Amino acid sequence: MKHKTIIEGLQRNKLVFKQLLQGVPKEEYLWKDKPNRWCLLEIVGHLYDEEREDFRKRTKHILDTPDQPFTPIDPEGWVEERRYAKQEYEVVLHRFLEERKASVIWLNSLANPKWENITRHSDLGPMTASQFLANWLAHDYLHFNQITRLKLDYLKYMSKENFSYAEGC
Repeated sequence: MKHKTIIEGLQRNKLVFKQLLQGVPKEEYLWKDKPNRWCLLEIVGHLYDEEREDFRKRTKHILDTPDQPFTPIDPEGWVEERRYAKQEYEVVLHRFLEERKASVIWLNSLANPKWENITRHSDLGPMTASQFLANWLAHDYLHFNQITRLKLDYLKYMSKENFSYAEGC
């Protein structure tokens, strides 16, 4: 695997997140059509915490101390526990983008990282640092899909227009 390519993808995705999420009106970033669906503010809160407490921290863990167990995390529980929906949207977005910048700087600073190091994930079994890095980028893409789907659903809700033309293309 080309680790540099994945790191470059994480860098590019910072700009994609910024373009997708910056300047969104309050009505849109708080909107959700189902109680169990995350609004944009909750997604941004999740991205911020995942950047700091999951992907960067755990990648470092595998590189430095692969024989030690991960510190448990609860991304699903954090949504309510940390009151994501009550936070300041632009502040959390800025914090996430700054954390992504710090992650890329850190990844680019690594000298001879041991991407083949293996740790045991409590649910998924053995995972290499390389696999964890690739999953970090995949996590971005999954959230791009989630964000664009939510934005499309909001547009449908707000405009009350028929989108059969766009959806047929």
